[in-house]
Amino acid sequence: MAKALDRMSLEELEAHKREVEATIKGFEKKRRAECLVELRAVAKKHGYALEEFTGGKATRTAAPKGAAKYANPADATQTWTGRGRQPNWVKAALASGKSLETLAI
Repeated sequence: MAKALDRMSLEELEAHKREVEATIKGFEKKRRAECLVELRAVAKKHGYALEEFTGGKATRTAAPKGAAKYANPADATQTWTGRGRQPNWVKAALASGKSLETLAI
């Protein structure tokens, strides 16, 4: 289903942009993981462990932080997953009478 970009408001376009960026990031992570599996298989086929070629260090990446659920309306680059401590911009929005639903992505 194609979205009519010229009919969207600025807020809708920014939300769509965040959605596209998150999808791209997920795609890149998936490709990286697939590549790592292939590299491990090739090394194993030749009797090695991939870590022997990476200086003996584990090649694991950090645990995923989770998808952002809330965004700062004043600065869309500031997001929060809804876990952990609330960022100051969330606290300020709640103090001014806004609800978390109004900050949802």
